[in-house]
Amino acid sequence: MPNSTDKPSEEEQQKDSGQAVGGADAHEPTEQSLRKRDRQSTPHSSPPRFVSVEELMETAKGVTNLALAHEIVVNGSFQVKPVQPAEGSLQKRVKDIMHRAFWDCLEAQLKEDPPMYDHAIKLLGEIKETLLSFLLPGHRRLRNQIEEGLDLGLIQQQAEKGALDINKVAEFVIGMMGMLCAPSRDDEIQKLQAITGIVPLFRAIFQVLDLMKIDMANFAVSSIRPHLMQQSVEYERKKFQEFLDKQPNALDFTQKWLQDTAKVLLNCRWEEQVPGVEAAAPRSSVLSPFSLHNHAYLRLLKWDHTAAPFPETLLMDQSRFQEMQLELEQLGVTAAVLLVVYNSTGAALTGLPDLMRRLKSAALVLLAAMHSPSFDAEEVFSTIAEKMCAEVASCLVQHGYSPLSPDGQRALKGQITAVRCPDNSIRKLIDSRIYTFLLGFLESSSQRSTPPLPGGLAPIQKELEGIAVKLSHLVNYNKLVFAPYYQKILQDVLEEAARTGTSIG
Repeated sequence: MPNSTDKPSEEEQQKDSGQAVGGADAHEPTEQSLRKRDRQSTPHSSPPRFVSVEELMETAKGVTNLALAHEIVVNGSFQVKPVQPAEGSLQKRVKDIMHRAFWDCLEAQLKEDPPMYDHAIKLLGEIKETLLSFLLPGHRRLRNQIEEGLDLGLIQQQAEKGALDINKVAEFVIGMMGMLCAPSRDDEIQKLQAITGIVPLFRAIFQVLDLMKIDMANFAVSSIRPHLMQQSVEYERKKFQEFLDKQPNALDFTQKWLQDTAKVLLNCRWEEQVPGVEAAAPRSSVLSPFSLHNHAYLRLLKWDHTAAPFPETLLMDQSRFQEMQLELEQLGVTAAVLLVVYNSTGAALTGLPDLMRRLKSAALVLLAAMHSPSFDAEEVFSTIAEKMCAEVASCLVQHGYSPLSPDGQRALKGQITAVRCPDNSIRKLIDSRIYTFLLGFLESSSQRSTPPLPGGLAPIQKELEGIAVKLSHLVNYNKLVFAPYYQKILQDVLEEAARTGTSIG
């Protein structure tokens, strides 16, 4: 691969990073959840409003842009990825047939005597446009080199006179690609240099160019992220207001979510929503908008996504809340199992971190599929009980303690298998403590202090704190974006509570 001092440096790219994300269309952020929500039955607080197809298309475009901007800001690992049709699909078969026909036609033209270069010159024109699109405004010398090396008029004249050396042109293209590609693509460039047939070479060149487009798009995304974060709050709020202007009932589910949270808290029925955490619910006399709002966010971690519509203001983060919900359930069950084990064995296992890690790892592995349809809870918890008892027995003997008696082993296995029931008292206790920790984390995030870890959660502390940080980031950003809407709704909810006592909604 040729070396050149004109190869764009990282500093040059960052300096000129204001260019658009040329390949961002490869990523297809979906608004299916929004459309699904619109199709569901909605509260009758707002009359239906008929809109034109043009208004719907404009709204859909705005939602797509909003979702993309939100994803870039919230997801630090966001990357544009190429869209590939599913293997064996009709789209994949049609695409393969069309590509094969195109390349067969090119090969047939090049085998004629004399060769015809009509298709080849068109391909060179596309390659030229792609290479120029990779350049930043300051790359004038590289731009001149590409214009001269891929002068389509000159190439056409050489082809008409039988003087075109297509292999030399391809060599120039590969050299230019080598100067413009990311270091991670150097291997692909070297493979291009080893291809001899002109048609396979052109096919491979376009494949590598597609990868380079994705690389450039991701570089642009990483470059604009700091600038986008500064303006994203205003941008998302503006886009949502535009959507709200076209859909006046677009906050109905958000209002119901906050109303239901207040009703649960003030009627002291929080344990029905999150078992075992009634102690964390505030009294009506001290219920503030801040506290109500934080409790509402935590309700989303126990949400029934198949039965209840998700709040509109959080639709773009619904999948993230679902992911945290599933992870918290797995961690809660694991912590409950370990608490049972350590309570049953007394002080014998205290101070043995290696054993704790082994037990935790075994439980997490066995519970990895607990949310899949094929998960057999009875069989898995029976296996967990056997594994825990075997590890405990081995450890007790190793450290000079008396092994568990047969009755003790049966009792321990019975307590472990009982954890599979959501109403199990140990499991509810762990859920309560997880909730208390997360609530404390949200309420203390402004002071940048971590709340004390409740007892029984030490084995899952690292994972729990990771979820708490992710949750806090989502919550704080969501509050910033939708603050004007939340302020009005929360005020109305609490005023209604004051007028009607504990009967809200």
